[in-house]
Amino acid sequence: MEHNMILSASGWRKVFAISGNEQDNKPEISQENRCISVAAAKVFYDYIIDKTGKTDPAIAVGIDTRPTGVAIADAMIRFLAATSAKVKYCGISSAPEIMAYAKQLDGFIYISASHNPVGHNGIKFGTNEGGVLNGTENAALVKNFLTLLNEEQKLYQLVKSSDDCNPDCIKDIYDMRETEKNSSLKVYESFIHETITGSKDNEFNKNYFESLKSYTAHNSLGIVCDFNGSSRAHCIDKDFFSKNKINFYSINNDKIVHGIIPEAENLVYVANEMERLQAEGHKEVLLGYMPDCDGDRGNIVFWNEKNKKAEILKAQEVFALSAMAETAFLYYQGKINKDTKTAVVVNDPTSMRIDKICTSFNIDLFRAEVGEANVVNLAREKRLQDYTVRIMGEGSNGGNITHPAAVRDPLNTLFALIKLLTVKDTQDKKGLFHIWCTLSEQENLYRDNFSLSDVIATLPAFTTTGVSEKRAVTKVTQKDHSKLKAAYQHVFEKEWEKKKAALKKKYDISSYEAICNNGTTETRNVNDFSISGKGGLKILFKDSKNDQLAFIWMRGSGTEPVFRVMCDFKGDNKKAEARLLAWHTKMIQKADKLSIRV
Repeated sequence: MEHNMILSASGWRKVFAISGNEQDNKPEISQENRCISVAAAKVFYDYIIDKTGKTDPAIAVGIDTRPTGVAIADAMIRFLAATSAKVKYCGISSAPEIMAYAKQLDGFIYISASHNPVGHNGIKFGTNEGGVLNGTENAALVKNFLTLLNEEQKLYQLVKSSDDCNPDCIKDIYDMRETEKNSSLKVYESFIHETITGSKDNEFNKNYFESLKSYTAHNSLGIVCDFNGSSRAHCIDKDFFSKNKINFYSINNDKIVHGIIPEAENLVYVANEMERLQAEGHKEVLLGYMPDCDGDRGNIVFWNEKNKKAEILKAQEVFALSAMAETAFLYYQGKINKDTKTAVVVNDPTSMRIDKICTSFNIDLFRAEVGEANVVNLAREKRLQDYTVRIMGEGSNGGNITHPAAVRDPLNTLFALIKLLTVKDTQDKKGLFHIWCTLSEQENLYRDNFSLSDVIATLPAFTTTGVSEKRAVTKVTQKDHSKLKAAYQHVFEKEWEKKKAALKKKYDISSYEAICNNGTTETRNVNDFSISGKGGLKILFKDSKNDQLAFIWMRGSGTEPVFRVMCDFKGDNKKAEARLLAWHTKMIQKADKLSIRV
């Protein structure tokens, strides 16, 4: 059976809309897609049985707000109901919510296509460890899935037994949906307390949130959300902010009304609402966010009191602020000192802003290949080496993962910023922003009555290609990424010899280092670019003092004939970033043609 699915570790995805149109918002799916849904449920059920040794594993099932989610879930629930599994159907849930709930179960199936267009849908699998399955685990699932699709008679029998399952059992599962949803919300709220404070100590958590409420009672703070019909409209957001005396406003609660990806072109709606609220006298509204459909990412808008307008933070800035805030919070708690090993873990195209931030705090930085699972798994590896890794993420995409969470969460991002704004100097202790200013040697920029604009002004300055820009993608014809990168090395080395004098004169680029990232492994000083394979390849440029100055980066898509590219350049220098990226893109295109001819 044909499936046409993208089967990555971050989720299996395709257009499920019956018309095949990715913008179709109708709820129906084809019989073929019901079969695919049953096959996916079957291989995950077998995986959980093998992993846990249980004959009756408890599996949470949830959906985001895409129209086809109900039909996909129904097919999977009917299969699971015909087995010995204990099905916990939570209905519409956010990804962080169902992952937190699954920690007390055996696993989860989450039906979502994240930020992709509304006609798409997909399936994410995970265990009670939090987060989705890693690359190795997913590869085993994919192999079994493809095998089952080719055994059409076996699959037909599975679908038939699913359709014929006990109707009373199905009714019981659906009747318990509200109960399971309430349980998942309760578990998630408890878990979010732990991620925000970094502590399981209930007394410590209580004290932190009481202190926050004491602050917001005297210093009004407001947040506005453009739910855009996402799963987070069915989550704890509104109640959670209200409980903590933070005024909450929202738009587009019930319907997807514009593009789903939370990038600049879609953040304008929440920015406009923030400006409207400010104009009406709601001067406390300082932060805004828009989540994607599964609610695991939310990029940020803030009120710039100097310019008197709402401004959209770039994804790299969102992560840099979050990382700085959470690291300062560790410092504030006394958890960073000469006897501790602390680190931040990021993906390879994360801006070098984060290098500067880590240097200021005297902590380590580790990079993984693109992919949330790679970042989470590298952080786990470092914890086994006795590192404290509180903050991690894919800076190129915005948002952050705050341990013990294993997925991005807009509440964790917002509370990183809220902590920056509210944990201030006391008689015997510096607040978070003051700690950062001191350690980054910017004490002169600290003032007691600071705003988020003041904080942003202290971030290390870099000019970085945005992941959603058209310039960030270049088309290729070569399907073998190793061959293309071998050809790129040939092109680059010739170009370097030709241009190095000019690069030195114009930008002080004096040397370079090739770096590749595959999974959780980073290889430095690479002599053979082709060994990066399907992973990330970075050319790191250094100045005459051997300090990091800029990088150009590339990684081929696993699903499309394109390479993702970007440039990161120290300082506010748009021309330099644009020229280096254009040079990089031209070399990739030349290498693509060369690799095809060879």
